[in-house]
Amino acid sequence: MSLAHASQPVPDEEVGRFTISEVVEKTGLTAHTLRWYERIGLMPQVGREAPRSGGGQAGRRRYSERDLAFLEFVGKLRLTGMPVADMIRYAELARAGEGTIDERRQILVDHRAEVRERIADLTACLLVLDYKVEHYEQLCGVFETTRAAGAEDVLVRAECGDGR
Repeated sequence: MSLAHASQPVPDEEVGRFTISEVVEKTGLTAHTLRWYERIGLMPQVGREAPRSGGGQAGRRRYSERDLAFLEFVGKLRLTGMPVADMIRYAELARAGEGTIDERRQILVDHRAEVRERIADLTACLLVLDYKVEHYEQLCGVFETTRAAGAEDVLVRAECGDGR
């Protein structure tokens, strides 16, 4: 994992306006996760406030709208199960510029195929669950459809008496 970006200063125009606590609130990620993303090279170097007078240390992290958009994208990749190593590779390529567009596209095309395969598997599982739920509803008489005069169908719940 490349940490080379960590030593490069961030230009002033890229220093964002959101504090780490604001980003935590907006994204649902923890501060630890945000710092980890930066440390492993998933997040580009986050801008920082100017150091306070009397101290030689860098100021607090400040996230930009661009950082938030990237975190949202990373969240989608995580939700779809992309391995962290693949996300880091994608991020490194994105930072490398336009010459990496084909490779970035291929990473996403390959991952999309995996996601579609998982969706198909989950859809098949859902059909089995739907079948079983319907089977038990029929056994228990859980739902009965009644129609009031001139009204839409209404589902009325009935109890399954023998614990099935």
